[in-house]
Amino acid sequence: MHKLLRFALPALLAAAAIPVGLMAATPAQALENNLARTPQMGWNDWNSFGCNVSDALIRQTADTLVSSGMAAAGYQYVNIDDCWSEHSRDAGGNLVPDRTKFPSGMKALADYVHGKGLKLGIYSSAGTTTCAGYPASLGYEQRDANTWASWGIDYLKYDNCGDHGGQSGPQRYAAMRDALARTGRPILFALCNWGQDNVGQWGPATGNSWRNTGDIQGNWNSVMSILDAQPGYASISRPGAWNDPDMLEVGNGLSDTEARAHFSLWALLNAPLLAGNDLRTMSAATRSILTNTDVIAVDQDWGGRQGTRIVDNGNTEIWTKPMANGSVAVVLLNRNSGTSTISTSASQIGLGSASSYSVRDLWAHTTSTTTGSISAAVPGHGAAMYIVTGGGGGTTNPGTSFGLRGQGSGRCLDITGASQANGALAEIWDCNGGTNQRFTATAAGELRVYNGTKCLDVYNQASVNGTAVEIWDCNGQPNQQFRVNADGTVTAVGANKCLDVNGAATINGTKVQIWDCAGGGNQKWTKV
Repeated sequence: MHKLLRFALPALLAAAAIPVGLMAATPAQALENNLARTPQMGWNDWNSFGCNVSDALIRQTADTLVSSGMAAAGYQYVNIDDCWSEHSRDAGGNLVPDRTKFPSGMKALADYVHGKGLKLGIYSSAGTTTCAGYPASLGYEQRDANTWASWGIDYLKYDNCGDHGGQSGPQRYAAMRDALARTGRPILFALCNWGQDNVGQWGPATGNSWRNTGDIQGNWNSVMSILDAQPGYASISRPGAWNDPDMLEVGNGLSDTEARAHFSLWALLNAPLLAGNDLRTMSAATRSILTNTDVIAVDQDWGGRQGTRIVDNGNTEIWTKPMANGSVAVVLLNRNSGTSTISTSASQIGLGSASSYSVRDLWAHTTSTTTGSISAAVPGHGAAMYIVTGGGGGTTNPGTSFGLRGQGSGRCLDITGASQANGALAEIWDCNGGTNQRFTATAAGELRVYNGTKCLDVYNQASVNGTAVEIWDCNGQPNQQFRVNADGTVTAVGANKCLDVNGAATINGTKVQIWDCAGGGNQKWTKV
């Protein structure tokens, strides 16, 4: 949905409560199209140009993505928004690029963008018309998907405007999902239904990302109102399926201080990082913000665990994100107009006990140590951002093995029968210190057993609740990556689910599986 049509609704949607039932039911499984395993990064023309899109603009922007260093920092999608087509389909029912704006056609443009090592995105809507009144894709899903695939399109932003023909959101968006899949071309699918229809329940199984609020605008109040909607969605995000709080307004109306805070928070949220400014004329400060690789690394962390707010003191807040290596990303946010000192501690952000901690300032690009206190004088409408490591987080001690005792059962994670065969299942058993109960964490995120000869593994790379946990030859795949968290949970990274004792049982031999993280004792483990 676009700002030219709805100025009042974005704030209303952003400030609204999380839709009824969003967190009450189990979220849908992630769409498995092997795209967006980390949040997508790129650029979209709408925030700066609206309907004034053209072949020249897209080519110049692709050039600038490369020359500015943004491509090297991870930005790869050049996305065309609304108003790119003629106002009518051709006699065969096909969408036609505007002959004045795109005189060479979309295939030639895609070839140019691909030649820069980048990817091209397009826009449509799950209704009869787009938000600006151009022909959209309801009832034409396969025809349009095939057209885009023939042009070499790599990304679809799918809006929610136009008449919906009496169909529900899940129906309309699933129809395009399936049409894209049938083309055989990998096309990232970005849903844009503004958080409606309980999208948190079906978005992960339908798209690679989904908007969960109304449109963002280039001012501090808009950014903050959208931010406030995000904590309720934090548990849904996972590799391949991301909450989308809308595009970046860095360089579009925000001060540099506000822009740094905005970028810090969107990275902490695992948000798609889609620049919306005119890259060709951006200031050095804007370029520096958008290419801060320390901050980008938080957004692109392979563990895919979304950050959330842990402290709200009115106008000062603390946000944290557990990183895949056990460290914690921290944002100290100041909504006040003047400078405020904001403080937290290693224990408050979830790190274990240690004599000292490493603190990396992601904007100053400096590293210091602390005994546990993290504090900063944060300017008005600003944020400080850190990576804090220590207390067993962020480092791996190869060769140091440990057991995992279930807090609910009092029994240890165990490989059935002390078998070393591929496919031997994990279970709980009386703690005995045997080699089938001793695990070693590696820098690759593995939990190795039997002196490193086998890896803990989620069966068949599945991500559905109840999937068995086993051992297998170590192969470096995501289903063999596990994260032991400070809160006692153990995350199966590829599935973004928790190591879980089946049925919360406590008897010897109860099998261990993956399940949505719920915080129960059957999902909490203590190193022994």
